[in-house]
Amino acid sequence: MSRRLGYASLLVAVVLAVAASVVQHGAGDWGTLQGVPLDALAVAALSAATVAAGMYGLYRIVLRLLVARAPTKRRKHDVRNVVRLAFTATATVAVLAVVTRQWLGLLVFHGVVGFALTFALQQPLFSLVGWIYIMVKRPYGVGDRVAIEDSKGDVVEVDFFVTTLWEVGGELVSSNQPSGRIITLPNSVVLSSHVYNYSWAGFPYVWNELSVQVAYETDLAFAREAMIEVADGFLGEEMAARIAEYRENLAETPVELEVRDRPSVNVVQEESWVELRLRYLVHPRRGQRVRNELYGRILARFNEEPERVKFPVGRNR
Repeated sequence: MSRRLGYASLLVAVVLAVAASVVQHGAGDWGTLQGVPLDALAVAALSAATVAAGMYGLYRIVLRLLVARAPTKRRKHDVRNVVRLAFTATATVAVLAVVTRQWLGLLVFHGVVGFALTFALQQPLFSLVGWIYIMVKRPYGVGDRVAIEDSKGDVVEVDFFVTTLWEVGGELVSSNQPSGRIITLPNSVVLSSHVYNYSWAGFPYVWNELSVQVAYETDLAFAREAMIEVADGFLGEEMAARIAEYRENLAETPVELEVRDRPSVNVVQEESWVELRLRYLVHPRRGQRVRNELYGRILARFNEEPERVKFPVGRNR
């Protein structure tokens, strides 16, 4: 459909060009409008329409070809934005130049006007620069889960001036669940704020922790092993495969880290209880579901050994 629309626009451009040529070389006096010959106005209008229709037709054809070759939805989105910006700018200059017949003067005029607008439109210009930065450096892309300033969500669109997120968490919900709200951020924030990407293409996984509080009377060795056993049975093979990917990425950097390929448990001593923190790897969009499943399985395992696992009696926690 997009390509056929492009070919139709090119056909319209050819018809308009022929019409402009006929009017320009045709005989007859069309009269004037405030001293300007009407035939000259008609030629200018037809020429501008020819350029606009031709550029639009080329835009639709080129867009269809490039988008079809893009391997992912993210790339398709980026290609669509870049092509749209390039053709819009080119078509604007071309139409104005055809109308005024002053290519060099028009470019100089645009330079002067652009310099003046720099002071009046600083924020939009910074956002446009931010969009270019996002396209080149790739701090995030469509489909990523990110946190920028006080906002967190899934990126659904990166336009020339703004980034749109589907909010996760926030004031309405907790535990990294979608809230249903849309967040719109100016692209300029990436130039001055921290950007946390939870699902970048190189390694779309994060480490999570699940905390379970037990009493000091608990057999800590047993409790730790039980938690690891439950988590390993649920996530072990998948986590080991992901850690292998992580180590490959890590090997390409100068950073040296010891990374365990299986779930582990850290022990934290509190005032009146002991906190066992299970550490495991998970996709950020599955974080809450995995946490709920692990918590239920761990409690069931602990309840099988009531003499070895004790829970704090106090409720002021």
